[in-house]
Amino acid sequence: MSLIVKIKKRLGSFFLDIDLETDEITGILGASGCGKSMLLKCIAGVVTPDEGSIILNGRTLFDSDRKINLKPQERRVGYLFQNYALFPNMTVRQNILCGLHREKDRARREKVYQETLNMLQLNGLEEHYPQQLSGGQQQRTALARILVSQPDIMLLDEPFSALDANLRDKLLIEMKEILSRFKGISIAVTHNRDEAYKLCSRIAMIENGKIITAAPTKELFSNPGSVACASMTGCKNIEAAVKADEHHIDVPAWGIRLETAEPVRDGLKAVGIRAHYFNQNSRLNSNEIVIEGLFEEPFETTVLFRFRNQDAQSPSVWWRLPKDRVPREHELSIGIAPVNILLLYR
Repeated sequence: MSLIVKIKKRLGSFFLDIDLETDEITGILGASGCGKSMLLKCIAGVVTPDEGSIILNGRTLFDSDRKINLKPQERRVGYLFQNYALFPNMTVRQNILCGLHREKDRARREKVYQETLNMLQLNGLEEHYPQQLSGGQQQRTALARILVSQPDIMLLDEPFSALDANLRDKLLIEMKEILSRFKGISIAVTHNRDEAYKLCSRIAMIENGKIITAAPTKELFSNPGSVACASMTGCKNIEAAVKADEHHIDVPAWGIRLETAEPVRDGLKAVGIRAHYFNQNSRLNSNEIVIEGLFEEPFETTVLFRFRNQDAQSPSVWWRLPKDRVPREHELSIGIAPVNILLLYR
Protein backbone atom coordinates (compact mmCIF):
# COMPACT_ATOMS: atom_id res chain seq x y z
CA MET A 1 0.00 0.00 0.00
CA SER A 2 1.29 3.43 -0.87
CA LEU A 3 0.11 6.87 -1.86
CA ILE A 4 2.36 9.17 -3.88
CA VAL A 5 1.13 12.72 -4.48
CA LYS A 6 3.21 15.21 -6.48
CA ILE A 7 0.89 17.96 -7.68
CA LYS A 8 0.57 21.69 -8.24
CA LYS A 9 -2.64 23.70 -8.29
CA ARG A 10 -3.17 27.46 -8.45
CA LEU A 11 -6.41 29.06 -7.27
CA GLY A 12 -6.22 32.83 -7.56
CA SER A 13 -3.35 33.96 -5.36
CA PHE A 14 -3.17 30.59 -3.56
CA PHE A 15 -0.68 27.99 -4.80
CA LEU A 16 -0.79 24.35 -3.73
CA ASP A 17 2.54 22.56 -4.25
CA ILE A 18 2.48 19.10 -2.66
CA ASP A 19 5.08 16.34 -2.49
CA LEU A 20 3.78 13.56 -0.22
CA GLU A 21 4.38 9.83 0.05
CA THR A 22 2.83 7.63 2.73
CA ASP A 23 1.67 4.11 3.50
CA GLU A 24 0.09 4.57 6.94
CA ILE A 25 -2.45 6.58 8.93
CA THR A 26 -1.27 10.09 8.14
CA GLY A 27 -2.45 13.37 9.57
CA ILE A 28 -2.31 16.57 7.53
CA LEU A 29 -1.90 19.27 10.15
CA GLY A 30 -2.07 22.98 9.48
CA ALA A 31 -3.93 26.23 10.02
CA SER A 32 -7.19 27.08 8.26
CA GLY A 33 -6.68 28.05 4.63
CA CYS A 34 -3.30 26.36 4.23
CA GLY A 35 -4.51 23.87 1.59
CA LYS A 36 -5.40 20.77 3.65
CA SER A 37 -8.90 20.21 2.27
CA MET A 38 -7.80 21.13 -1.26
CA LEU A 39 -5.23 18.34 -1.09
CA LEU A 40 -7.96 15.81 -0.21
CA LYS A 41 -10.18 17.05 -3.03
CA CYS A 42 -7.35 16.58 -5.52
CA ILE A 43 -6.75 13.01 -4.33
CA ALA A 44 -10.49 12.25 -4.52
CA GLY A 45 -10.83 13.73 -8.02
CA VAL A 46 -13.18 16.50 -6.94
CA VAL A 47 -10.57 19.09 -7.99
CA THR A 48 -8.15 18.60 -10.88
CA PRO A 49 -4.51 19.67 -10.29
CA ASP A 50 -2.81 21.84 -12.90
CA GLU A 51 0.09 19.42 -13.16
CA GLY A 52 1.72 16.42 -11.50
CA SER A 53 0.62 12.91 -10.61
CA ILE A 54 -1.28 10.92 -7.98
CA ILE A 55 -0.51 7.21 -7.66
CA LEU A 56 -2.38 4.91 -5.25
CA ASN A 57 -1.07 1.37 -4.70
CA GLY A 58 0.69 1.51 -8.07
CA ARG A 59 -2.47 2.64 -9.88
CA THR A 60 -2.35 6.07 -11.50
CA LEU A 61 -5.32 8.24 -10.53
CA PHE A 62 -3.98 11.39 -12.16
CA ASP A 63 -1.07 12.21 -14.43
CA SER A 64 -1.00 15.49 -16.32
CA ASP A 65 1.75 14.36 -18.72
CA ARG A 66 -0.03 11.11 -19.65
CA LYS A 67 -3.48 12.75 -19.73
CA ILE A 68 -4.85 10.42 -17.05
CA ASN A 69 -7.59 11.75 -14.77
CA LEU A 70 -9.86 9.06 -13.34
CA LYS A 71 -13.36 10.09 -12.32
CA PRO A 72 -14.03 10.19 -8.56
CA GLN A 73 -16.17 7.04 -8.72
CA GLU A 74 -13.30 5.18 -10.44
CA ARG A 75 -10.67 5.99 -7.83
CA ARG A 76 -11.82 3.70 -4.99
CA VAL A 77 -11.58 6.60 -2.56
CA GLY A 78 -13.72 6.94 0.56
CA TYR A 79 -14.25 10.61 1.43
CA LEU A 80 -15.69 11.64 4.82
CA PHE A 81 -16.76 15.28 4.49
CA GLN A 82 -16.88 17.69 7.43
CA ASN A 83 -20.68 17.66 7.44
CA TYR A 84 -20.81 13.90 6.62
CA ALA A 85 -22.95 14.56 3.48
CA LEU A 86 -25.68 12.06 4.36
CA PHE A 87 -28.77 12.05 2.16
CA PRO A 88 -31.43 13.68 4.38
CA ASN A 89 -34.35 11.89 2.70
CA MET A 90 -32.82 8.45 3.21
CA THR A 91 -32.71 6.24 6.30
CA VAL A 92 -29.52 4.93 7.85
CA ARG A 93 -29.99 1.67 5.95
CA GLN A 94 -30.55 3.42 2.64
CA ASN A 95 -27.56 5.72 3.14
CA ILE A 96 -25.26 2.80 3.87
CA LEU A 97 -26.56 0.72 0.96
CA CYS A 98 -25.67 3.60 -1.37
CA GLY A 99 -22.08 2.52 -0.84
CA LEU A 100 -22.98 -0.94 -2.14
CA HIS A 101 -24.76 0.13 -5.31
CA ARG A 102 -22.23 -1.73 -7.49
CA GLU A 103 -22.68 -5.02 -5.68
CA LYS A 104 -25.28 -6.98 -7.68
CA ASP A 105 -25.42 -10.04 -5.43
CA ARG A 106 -28.24 -9.26 -2.97
CA ALA A 107 -27.04 -11.80 -0.41
CA ARG A 108 -23.53 -10.37 -0.50
CA ARG A 109 -24.89 -6.82 -0.16
CA GLU A 110 -26.91 -7.76 2.89
CA LYS A 111 -23.99 -9.62 4.48
CA VAL A 112 -21.60 -6.67 4.10
CA TYR A 113 -24.29 -4.26 5.27
CA GLN A 114 -25.01 -6.24 8.45
CA GLU A 115 -21.32 -6.71 9.27
CA THR A 116 -20.66 -2.99 8.93
CA LEU A 117 -23.80 -2.08 10.88
CA ASN A 118 -22.60 -4.29 13.75
CA MET A 119 -19.02 -3.02 13.63
CA LEU A 120 -20.12 0.63 13.90
CA GLN A 121 -22.82 -0.10 16.49
CA LEU A 122 -25.69 1.27 14.44
CA ASN A 123 -28.12 -1.54 15.26
CA GLY A 124 -31.59 -0.22 16.06
CA LEU A 125 -31.05 2.94 14.03
CA GLU A 126 -31.60 1.42 10.60
CA GLU A 127 -34.86 3.26 9.90
CA HIS A 128 -33.81 6.59 11.38
CA TYR A 129 -33.21 9.61 9.17
CA PRO A 130 -30.06 11.77 9.56
CA GLN A 131 -31.94 14.54 11.38
CA GLN A 132 -32.97 11.98 14.01
CA LEU A 133 -29.35 11.02 14.74
CA SER A 134 -26.79 12.51 17.09
CA GLY A 135 -23.56 13.92 15.66
CA GLY A 136 -21.69 10.74 16.55
CA GLN A 137 -24.35 8.52 14.95
CA GLN A 138 -24.26 10.60 11.79
CA GLN A 139 -20.49 10.25 11.64
CA ARG A 140 -20.66 6.47 12.08
CA THR A 141 -23.33 6.21 9.39
CA ALA A 142 -21.16 8.17 6.97
CA LEU A 143 -18.20 5.94 7.83
CA ALA A 144 -20.31 2.83 7.27
CA ARG A 145 -21.32 4.08 3.83
CA ILE A 146 -17.63 4.52 3.00
CA LEU A 147 -16.44 1.20 4.43
CA VAL A 148 -19.01 -0.98 2.63
CA SER A 149 -17.64 0.29 -0.70
CA GLN A 150 -14.23 -1.21 0.25
CA PRO A 151 -12.08 1.79 -0.75
CA ASP A 152 -8.32 1.66 -1.13
CA ILE A 153 -7.95 4.90 0.81
CA MET A 154 -10.02 6.85 3.35
CA LEU A 155 -9.90 10.63 3.35
CA LEU A 156 -11.18 12.31 6.52
CA ASP A 157 -11.78 16.05 6.31
CA GLU A 158 -11.89 17.57 9.82
CA PRO A 159 -13.93 14.56 11.03
CA PHE A 160 -14.50 15.94 14.55
CA SER A 161 -15.01 19.65 13.90
CA ALA A 162 -18.80 19.50 14.26
CA LEU A 163 -18.78 17.60 17.56
CA ASP A 164 -18.70 18.80 21.17
CA ALA A 165 -15.61 18.08 23.27
CA ASN A 166 -16.98 15.08 25.19
CA LEU A 167 -18.27 13.33 22.08
CA ARG A 168 -15.10 14.17 20.17
CA ASP A 169 -12.89 12.42 22.73
CA LYS A 170 -15.09 9.32 22.65
CA LEU A 171 -15.23 9.16 18.86
CA LEU A 172 -11.48 9.69 18.55
CA ILE A 173 -10.99 6.35 20.29
CA GLU A 174 -13.59 4.69 18.07
CA MET A 175 -12.11 6.20 14.91
CA LYS A 176 -8.61 5.04 15.81
CA GLU A 177 -9.92 1.49 16.23
CA ILE A 178 -11.76 1.65 12.89
CA LEU A 179 -8.71 2.96 11.03
CA SER A 180 -6.46 0.34 12.62
CA ARG A 181 -8.71 -2.38 11.18
CA PHE A 182 -9.02 -0.70 7.80
CA LYS A 183 -6.72 -2.44 5.32
CA GLY A 184 -6.12 0.62 3.15
CA ILE A 185 -4.38 3.97 3.65
CA SER A 186 -5.98 6.73 5.72
CA ILE A 187 -5.43 10.49 5.46
CA ALA A 188 -6.95 12.72 8.15
CA VAL A 189 -6.99 16.50 7.74
CA THR A 190 -7.15 18.55 10.92
CA HIS A 191 -6.04 21.82 12.49
CA ASN A 192 -6.18 20.20 15.93
CA ARG A 193 -2.81 18.88 17.09
CA ASP A 194 -4.37 16.65 19.79
CA GLU A 195 -6.55 14.90 17.22
CA ALA A 196 -3.57 14.38 14.93
CA TYR A 197 -1.43 13.04 17.78
CA LYS A 198 -4.04 10.56 19.01
CA LEU A 199 -5.25 9.37 15.63
CA CYS A 200 -2.24 9.28 13.31
CA SER A 201 1.02 7.36 13.25
CA ARG A 202 2.56 9.94 10.93
CA ILE A 203 1.99 13.67 10.49
CA ALA A 204 2.68 15.98 7.57
CA MET A 205 2.76 19.68 8.41
CA ILE A 206 1.40 21.97 5.70
CA GLU A 207 1.89 25.72 5.53
CA ASN A 208 0.86 28.08 2.70
CA GLY A 209 0.18 25.18 0.35
CA LYS A 210 3.43 23.31 0.97
CA ILE A 211 4.36 20.39 3.21
CA ILE A 212 7.17 21.73 5.35
CA THR A 213 7.93 18.46 7.13
CA ALA A 214 6.61 14.91 7.52
CA ALA A 215 7.66 12.47 10.23
CA PRO A 216 6.38 9.83 12.67
CA THR A 217 4.01 11.53 15.10
CA LYS A 218 5.95 11.13 18.36
CA GLU A 219 9.22 12.04 16.67
CA LEU A 220 7.73 15.22 15.24
CA PHE A 221 6.36 16.37 18.60
CA SER A 222 9.61 15.60 20.45
CA ASN A 223 11.80 17.31 17.84
CA PRO A 224 9.81 19.65 15.55
CA GLY A 225 12.96 21.24 14.12
CA SER A 226 11.39 24.51 12.94
CA VAL A 227 9.54 27.47 14.42
CA ALA A 228 6.45 26.73 12.31
CA CYS A 229 6.31 23.06 13.37
CA ALA A 230 6.94 23.86 17.03
CA SER A 231 4.11 26.37 16.96
CA MET A 232 1.70 23.99 15.19
CA THR A 233 2.46 21.23 17.70
CA GLY A 234 1.49 23.55 20.54
CA CYS A 235 4.77 24.94 21.85
CA LYS A 236 3.89 28.15 23.70
CA ASN A 237 7.39 29.46 24.37
CA ILE A 238 9.45 30.19 21.26
CA GLU A 239 12.21 32.79 21.26
CA ALA A 240 15.22 33.69 19.12
CA ALA A 241 18.41 31.94 20.25
CA VAL A 242 22.08 31.76 19.28
CA LYS A 243 24.66 29.02 19.66
CA ALA A 244 27.12 29.57 22.52
CA ASP A 245 29.02 26.29 22.20
CA GLU A 246 28.30 22.65 21.35
CA HIS A 247 25.90 22.17 24.27
CA HIS A 248 24.84 25.70 25.26
CA ILE A 249 22.63 28.36 23.73
CA ASP A 250 21.94 31.98 24.65
CA VAL A 251 18.42 33.40 24.61
CA PRO A 252 18.98 37.19 24.56
CA ALA A 253 15.35 38.20 25.09
CA TRP A 254 15.12 36.02 28.21
CA GLY A 255 18.59 36.98 29.46
CA ILE A 256 19.55 33.34 30.10
CA ARG A 257 21.90 30.60 28.91
CA LEU A 258 20.61 27.04 28.56
CA GLU A 259 22.40 23.69 28.45
CA THR A 260 21.18 21.30 25.76
CA ALA A 261 21.28 17.52 25.54
CA GLU A 262 21.40 17.60 21.75
CA PRO A 263 24.55 19.06 20.16
CA VAL A 264 23.87 22.55 18.84
CA ARG A 265 24.44 22.90 15.10
CA ASP A 266 25.33 26.07 13.26
CA GLY A 267 22.40 28.05 11.92
CA LEU A 268 20.27 27.92 15.06
CA LYS A 269 17.25 30.20 14.70
CA ALA A 270 15.24 29.80 17.90
CA VAL A 271 14.55 27.74 21.00
CA GLY A 272 11.25 26.18 22.01
CA ILE A 273 10.18 25.14 25.50
CA ARG A 274 6.83 23.47 26.03
CA ALA A 275 4.82 24.92 28.89
CA HIS A 276 4.66 21.57 30.73
CA TYR A 277 8.44 21.11 30.76
CA PHE A 278 9.36 23.62 33.49
CA ASN A 279 10.08 22.09 36.90
CA GLN A 280 10.35 24.00 40.17
CA ASN A 281 12.41 21.19 41.71
CA SER A 282 14.96 20.91 38.91
CA ARG A 283 18.44 22.37 39.35
CA LEU A 284 19.21 21.90 35.66
CA ASN A 285 18.96 25.14 33.69
CA SER A 286 17.58 26.77 36.82
CA ASN A 287 16.80 30.49 36.60
CA GLU A 288 15.06 33.04 38.79
CA ILE A 289 11.61 34.12 37.66
CA VAL A 290 8.93 36.62 38.65
CA ILE A 291 5.31 35.46 38.39
CA GLU A 292 3.03 37.91 36.58
CA GLY A 293 -0.31 36.14 36.69
CA LEU A 294 -2.31 32.91 36.78
CA PHE A 295 -4.79 31.55 34.26
CA GLU A 296 -6.91 28.87 35.89
CA GLU A 297 -8.42 25.95 33.96
CA PRO A 298 -10.57 23.03 35.23
CA PHE A 299 -7.61 20.76 36.05
CA GLU A 300 -4.49 22.82 35.35
CA THR A 301 -3.20 26.31 35.83
CA THR A 302 -1.13 28.36 33.43
CA VAL A 303 1.44 30.52 35.21
CA LEU A 304 2.65 33.55 33.28
CA PHE A 305 6.14 34.65 34.32
CA ARG A 306 9.25 36.55 33.31
CA PHE A 307 12.87 35.59 33.84
CA ARG A 308 14.72 37.90 36.21
CA ASN A 309 16.70 39.56 33.41
CA GLN A 310 14.13 39.23 30.65
CA ASP A 311 13.71 41.99 28.07
CA ALA A 312 10.70 44.11 28.99
CA GLN A 313 9.47 44.03 25.37
CA SER A 314 9.39 40.22 25.05
CA PRO A 315 6.17 38.31 25.83
CA SER A 316 5.55 36.46 29.10
CA VAL A 317 6.62 32.83 29.36
CA TRP A 318 4.01 30.10 29.88
CA TRP A 319 4.32 27.41 32.55
CA ARG A 320 1.51 24.86 32.87
CA LEU A 321 1.15 22.59 35.91
CA PRO A 322 -1.50 20.77 37.97
CA LYS A 323 -3.69 23.03 40.09
CA ASP A 324 -2.44 21.49 43.35
CA ARG A 325 1.18 22.40 42.49
CA VAL A 326 0.77 26.10 41.78
CA PRO A 327 3.54 27.96 43.65
CA ARG A 328 2.54 30.46 46.32
CA GLU A 329 5.70 32.54 46.04
CA HIS A 330 5.82 35.50 43.70
CA GLU A 331 9.53 35.03 43.07
CA LEU A 332 11.25 31.66 42.75
CA SER A 333 13.54 29.58 40.56
CA ILE A 334 12.52 26.95 38.03
CA GLY A 335 14.56 24.66 35.80
CA ILE A 336 14.22 22.57 32.69
CA ALA A 337 15.96 19.35 31.68
CA PRO A 338 18.44 19.76 28.79
CA VAL A 339 16.63 16.99 26.89
CA ASN A 340 13.50 19.18 26.83
CA ILE A 341 15.16 22.09 25.03
CA LEU A 342 13.82 22.21 21.44
CA LEU A 343 16.41 23.49 18.99
CA LEU A 344 14.77 25.14 15.98
CA TYR A 345 16.76 25.74 12.81
CA ARG A 346 14.11 27.05 10.41
